[in-house]
Amino acid sequence: MRYPVMERAPLAAKRDFDLLPRSAKVDVYIVKNSTLGELAEMANRLVPGVQITEPDLAKYHRFDPDSILTFNRNGKLLGAVAFLFLNSRGHDALILDEINLKNPDFGLLATGSEEVSAIYVRAIAGQGRAMAGLGNVSEHLSQPRLASADLYAQPTSVVGRNLTISIGFEPIHSYQHDLWRYQRPWNRFPINAPAVQPARSFADAWH
Repeated sequence: MRYPVMERAPLAAKRDFDLLPRSAKVDVYIVKNSTLGELAEMANRLVPGVQITEPDLAKYHRFDPDSILTFNRNGKLLGAVAFLFLNSRGHDALILDEINLKNPDFGLLATGSEEVSAIYVRAIAGQGRAMAGLGNVSEHLSQPRLASADLYAQPTSVVGRNLTISIGFEPIHSYQHDLWRYQRPWNRFPINAPAVQPARSFADAWH
């Protein structure tokens, strides 16, 4: 399952994902077991080319419940977003195109005791007002375990690409096809700061 298709157009103006306003009209929850079947049906209906089953979702939900969030309004399911929380090995594998993003090796995913090195947006689908809850999603991703990890995505539609642009994602050089990154504000270098080669460099993955 790859990144986003939605029924309605995404946010029009470009904004920083971590600074999106929280919505009081859309509730964002960690997915419940009882919702997985409905969620699989919605993903298959809204995202062209996707065929996901309830057991598929349950497998990743058991490994890390935080990795699937639902958008809800007045008790009605509007959509969901699914993430892969990658450890350092998974982060390298993503950049080097050495990970099966449809069925990733669990050894590349961060356990509850491991640092999350990167967050891959596996899929996002929604209808109606669902996308108004993206600010609530950014709040969920600001918890200590996740806050230092940049986000990555591969938009597969015009709508998805527009959404990634509107919330601050930019394309990066990597062996992974059409990979976009959202760099968390606290990970960005000040404009006048001297360039420093980080310990985790993307230079070795540049074409």
